[in-house]
Amino acid sequence: MDVHDHVAAVSAARIESDIATLVSFGTRHTASETESETQGIGAARRWIHDEFQRISADCGGCLEVMYVSETISGERRIPDPVDVVSVIAIQRGVSDPDRMVVMAGDIDSRVSDVMDATSISPGANDNASGVAGALEAARVLTQDQFAGSIMYAALAGEEQGLFGGRIVADYALEQGWRIQAVLNNDMIGNISGINGVIDNSTARVFSEGTRATETPEEARIRRFTGGEVDSPSRNLARFIDRTADQYVPNLDVMMVYRLDRFGRGGHHRPFNDAGMPGVRIMETYEDYNRQHQDIRVEDGIEYGDVLEAVDFDYAAKLTGLNIATLAQLAGAPPFPADVTISGAVQPSTTLNWSRPEGAQADNLMGYRVYWRLTDAPQWTHNRYVGDVTEFTLENIVIDNYYFGVSSVAADGSESPVVFPGPAGSFGGY
Repeated sequence: MDVHDHVAAVSAARIESDIATLVSFGTRHTASETESETQGIGAARRWIHDEFQRISADCGGCLEVMYVSETISGERRIPDPVDVVSVIAIQRGVSDPDRMVVMAGDIDSRVSDVMDATSISPGANDNASGVAGALEAARVLTQDQFAGSIMYAALAGEEQGLFGGRIVADYALEQGWRIQAVLNNDMIGNISGINGVIDNSTARVFSEGTRATETPEEARIRRFTGGEVDSPSRNLARFIDRTADQYVPNLDVMMVYRLDRFGRGGHHRPFNDAGMPGVRIMETYEDYNRQHQDIRVEDGIEYGDVLEAVDFDYAAKLTGLNIATLAQLAGAPPFPADVTISGAVQPSTTLNWSRPEGAQADNLMGYRVYWRLTDAPQWTHNRYVGDVTEFTLENIVIDNYYFGVSSVAADGSESPVVFPGPAGSFGGY
């Protein structure tokens, strides 16, 4: 299928149905009921697991569906032992199955008191919308095959301290999976801001600047060569921005040069902490009366994260953005590795990189070199250079630009741009 066809296949009605089902469990608080078949987080995660299994049955068993869990206790928001259980489904790639891109949403919900595990907490937008988006992406993308793998994840324990993301990131490292992009969808269904603005045509993408795992020596190199705004997460954000322009009608991406909203956090952070590129995708205008609130009417103002406040067409649009991004990332060849650059006190700039061998390179057509002025937010110049591992840009002075390399598949799928050196590395093959 063409990427445009994938985006067109997204159903707002299916997303609405999934959000309504998740809301019907009453509360999905991390410490809520686990034995009931109809109420609490236990029922919610079993339903998500079953839904992934149904999707897998429709594609001939193409998904590996599993729980990933750990018992947490002694934490400020989880003082007593609680099993934090996430649900993941993996669509394996045909030529590079251990290279993964991830779309994630959060299972859990909360009210005003973060420790209240019993009160009705619909969590319709925060974050049934993200989980519903991941389920819909699985329905659409499992009708196709890709070179690399896609993980669809419903992560638990977000409101209590981002535990599900940390647990899944640790599990991925133990399994030897190479997670090269995490799309954390946290609130993708609201178009009405607390400030009165209504906007259904913009999405925000938050990304960290320098990598959380940067070493002192890597920081020293970056000081002299640049890279403060070219972490893999930041270039992933640029890739998503470009994808919206190419494939999603009436949607513009606002790239926010910050890990998350001011002083706040999301489930991409534990992946960043483990050295995995990741961003947060979400609505542009938030209604704080609809987040982390007891359901009530006070002074004529309605509070609570209820189903009626979700715009399902908008959630479908942001799901389409994820789908277009995942299809390209998974369809791309292995991202360029070991990218280096030279050209000091010379009239030209030379880039070098390594090339994968064997089955990983089955869909590799060649590479594209990019450059931009250092204050430009997006890559502005590029040149396809073929299946080579070195290229010199003649009469382009290294001092005046930032540079990078992407890999290109035979069908046109392309990786994000990889900035030279440790500051921009997505990891090896």
